[in-house]
Amino acid sequence: MSLARVLPSWRYALGAAICLGGALALMHDLVSDLRAFDASVHGALLGGVTAALATALGTLPVLLSQNFSQRTYDGFLGFGAGVMLAATAFSLVVPAIAAAKGAGAGPFAASATVGGGILLGMGVVLLLDRFVREQTILEGVDTARSDSLKRAWLFVAAVAIHNMPEGLAIGVAYAGVDVAKAHSLATGISIQDVPEGLVVALALRTVGYGRLFACALGVASGLIEPVAAVGGAVLIEYAAWLLPWGLALAAGAMLFVISHDVIPEAHRNGNSKSASCAVVAGFILMMVLDTALA
Repeated sequence: MSLARVLPSWRYALGAAICLGGALALMHDLVSDLRAFDASVHGALLGGVTAALATALGTLPVLLSQNFSQRTYDGFLGFGAGVMLAATAFSLVVPAIAAAKGAGAGPFAASATVGGGILLGMGVVLLLDRFVREQTILEGVDTARSDSLKRAWLFVAAVAIHNMPEGLAIGVAYAGVDVAKAHSLATGISIQDVPEGLVVALALRTVGYGRLFACALGVASGLIEPVAAVGGAVLIEYAAWLLPWGLALAAGAMLFVISHDVIPEAHRNGNSKSASCAVVAGFILMMVLDTALA
């Protein structure tokens, strides 16, 4: 089968635009329905929408036909990884231990609870990753193009999947006791989401898909974040004892994604030193946001 047959026609682009419009309409209805909830849910929704908009922002260079060097692209990924690594430690793990102690747990029990939550979060992402990789994404495509197309779609799926725990992390953070840390976490996730939107659009663009289709899917990949953020905040609202577990689960999910997907992708093209320097820079920025400015 020729490449032309797997590239989406204008009908596919129109379908993607319709789906995107429907998702935005649902988000508008969600905003209206959530007015009855308290400030934590409102904050979670705002944080999730901000992260989704940051993802959309990252697709603009592809939409405008701008090209980045591979080194710059890998630096963006490394910087985002550093931001999220610090956010995992200072905005999720530390508050999770404090929440467990506040619920009456001793030092060892609090740490054990958070450790269990981190493992649980890693397990959730592993299960989701296994589910996606076992699906048949492309059928009937010639072997010469099949591998590159599958890699692109699997990477898009991985980014979309790990946006779920990021959204959950935002929601759980806003349901916690420290709004300042929730703001800094949402800021860090949003910073990291800009290159993610670029990643998704570039992954599809480089294997031959059109600009509009690639950017539409890049935007769509971030729409799960406000939904997951609201879900996390509502869950904690009605079951406060889940707060340490929720924070730790989100930390474990993000920690696994950072080490398994983001950093290896940043190092894959031979720019490991510059990408690693960007990781450190991102970590320092987020550490300042979480500690000095909170």
